[in-house]
Amino acid sequence: MTAYTREEKDWLEREWAFRAWGRAGLLSTDDYRQVLAWEAEAVPMDLVVAALNAFFDRREKREKPRTFVALKHLDRDVAKAVKLRESLLRAGPELEAGKGWIQVKAPLREDPAAKAAFEAWRRLQVSAPSPEAAGYLDHHDQEREARAALLALAEAALGPAAEALREELRQRLEAADMKEGSLVWKRAWNHHWARLVASAWNLPLGGA
Repeated sequence: MTAYTREEKDWLEREWAFRAWGRAGLLSTDDYRQVLAWEAEAVPMDLVVAALNAFFDRREKREKPRTFVALKHLDRDVAKAVKLRESLLRAGPELEAGKGWIQVKAPLREDPAAKAAFEAWRRLQVSAPSPEAAGYLDHHDQEREARAALLALAEAALGPAAEALREELRQRLEAADMKEGSLVWKRAWNHHWARLVASAWNLPLGGA
């Protein structure tokens, strides 16, 4: 059995508090027993959190959602997430969602939320349909959103260092005679800022 780290447990508690209560909260005794059960089954924490969000996304669409929620209600979603992960791994090493994460610099590499975001983006990236397929545009949008979520976590992890990078990029764009706030500026900023953030963490984002 691989024990959950303190950071992983804190991550689950934060997600649970946000989605279940909208404020800080602690897990109940029964909830903690459920965490121990998943831990005993070696369920990765990122799958538990993914199941939690899937559960609440579905719950929010109901006209009359149940008022009482507990972690045990996520068990079905957790089981689905585990089966999906297993099928991806069986599909071959080219679909290994975590491929390349080992090269990311600490402390981002140890952040379970960042790792989960990276794997979510990778799963979308490697499963992209053909441009001629009917669902290509929707899939492309989902991939872009997943990539943006990953970059947001990486940017936040930079802390005060992010401002120095922003100033460096601002000066470079000004030196290239780009007008701040223009469409060209925004496109250049988004492209180069992603590259700077990825480079700072050695994050494998390909063409960034």
